Amino acid sequence: MAPKPRGKPAPDAESADGRRQRAERSRAQIVDAMFALVGEGDMAPSAADIAARAGVGLRTVFRHFEDMDSLYSEMTSRIESELMPIVVQPFEASDWRGKLAELMERRARVFERMMPFRVAGAARRFQSPYLMADYRRTLAFEQAAVRAVLPKTVLADAVLSAAIDVALSFETWRRLRQGQGHSPKKALEVVQLMIDRLTQAT
Repeated sequence: MAPKPRGKPAPDAESADGRRQRAERSRAQIVDAMFALVGEGDMAPSAADIAARAGVGLRTVFRHFEDMDSLYSEMTSRIESELMPIVVQPFEASDWRGKLAELMERRARVFERMMPFRVAGAARRFQSPYLMADYRRTLAFEQAAVRAVLPKTVLADAVLSAAIDVALSFETWRRLRQGQGHSPKKALEVVQLMIDRLTQAT
């Protein structure tokens, strides 16, 4: 059999290509809608709210995402992709105090950006094994980052190292920003004061 001449894709291939592109657009619209709603302060948007904001049908939401957990998973992946370059960049300081100060400033930027999305996850995690596991994974990652900076003399003091970890935690940042109403600049100053007082005798 002679080979078919190359040319335009067959109509069926063009149709499949079009369907795939439409599906990708719909999926992106749904995730964008979730981001927009949470970013505007809706900490628990429903699938119907997301569908309306995305301009798609409710069935389309669940065709792309089997349940709300899978949508939260997509949101987590997107925010992590955005922020991970900040988190993993090498420290400029060579001593542990300088590295701790850099870590503190980075976390202020990261926590500020992720705050609405992390709060949204917190609202659901006690009903969601996936979100609870993701929360524990994030805590372990953040604790490991602090421990990697602290010297052995500080790590040997379990109470002191735990206090530093809490001072640098998202929960502390959220309390300062949302609970006490401080600006990001003032919240960072409070955290810096806590760390200075905790480490001044070490």
